[in-house]
Amino acid sequence: MSSSVPLLTSTTRRRAGSTTLRARLERIANAAVTPLVPADYLDLFNPLRAGAELRGRVVAVTPETADAATIVIRPGRDWAGHVPGQYVRVGIDVDGVRQWRAYSLTHGPRPDGNISITVKAVPDGVVSHHLVHRVQVGTLVHLEQATGEFVLAPEVTDGPATAKLLFVTAGSGVTPVVGMLRNLFPVTDSGVVRPARSAHLDITVVHVAPSRPDSIFIRDLEALDAAGAIHLVARYDDVHGLLDVDTLGDLVPDLGERATYACGPGGLLDALETHHAARDLVLYTEQFRPATLVVGEGGEVTFAGGASIETDGATTLLDAGESAGVLMPSGCRMGVCFGCVVPLTEGSVRDLRNGALTTAVPGETGPEGIRIQTCITAAAGPCHLDV
Repeated sequence: MSSSVPLLTSTTRRRAGSTTLRARLERIANAAVTPLVPADYLDLFNPLRAGAELRGRVVAVTPETADAATIVIRPGRDWAGHVPGQYVRVGIDVDGVRQWRAYSLTHGPRPDGNISITVKAVPDGVVSHHLVHRVQVGTLVHLEQATGEFVLAPEVTDGPATAKLLFVTAGSGVTPVVGMLRNLFPVTDSGVVRPARSAHLDITVVHVAPSRPDSIFIRDLEALDAAGAIHLVARYDDVHGLLDVDTLGDLVPDLGERATYACGPGGLLDALETHHAARDLVLYTEQFRPATLVVGEGGEVTFAGGASIETDGATTLLDAGESAGVLMPSGCRMGVCFGCVVPLTEGSVRDLRNGALTTAVPGETGPEGIRIQTCITAAAGPCHLDV
């Protein structure tokens, strides 16, 4: 198996260097006619320096499937590191608007200090399509420090006793799991390494995808399986049909002895939670997007700058604002990180996960409004947001 860390050819390096030089010259020219403070001048020449706003530079883009790519980023000097399984918020300018998205880190700490994310282009995904199909080597992106609790406990990775684990992944939900596996079993030019520190781990991976060509990281998983690091159970919808979690015990006969870590669509995770709770089994989950269980009434959403948009009851306020051209704060887009919170100053919104209604009434609600998460709420009639 080839190295999972993409290498730049000399031609690519020259092209990337030329592009970077042109970009710097353009920034310097713009600076000549724009008032700047000392920090701005430092940013022109060393944007990744210690003490600067945390950024990263794209150093490689490698296609994984027709609609997914791994982006390798050199983070700034103040990057604090991460634990395999965590995610990072990435900010990138798309058509003049800075967009923020959260992506799982697909590698443990690397010798070269770089970090990597793997992005799947989703339908109507402004940022995902840009990262997969348009982003260039040399592009600067904004970063936040890594976060997230979907990680292996130290007593699992460092404990002396045999630890039996089951990973259940579906679609792009494999990305945080690959980060964990690559840390436990590094991949080099000569193949998979099985270090002594991971010898006590007994790992089964049930990986679900529409088809093998659509399966992100399937080559990595198959290489780990061939090396004996994991036992892979691949389930493809076009061959096996949709996974029925009630058959999980048939796929993994010693299921009751394993702690399960699952990441994927809300429907799969909900089914696993019901399945494991009924059997009193240990389950840890990570979900990229909230499951929509209810639908709001819809209505006109008005923003502080005067923009407005008519939305249906299934469109989140975050998506509505971005469609209206409003610069919306955002983060994980699944109701976890609270990076999308803004004040609701008038009107009603409904939580798409549980149907809870939140209403702000002028004269009754405080002037600061009611802070709501725009990624998991939709309009329930006319409403005004202070953003």
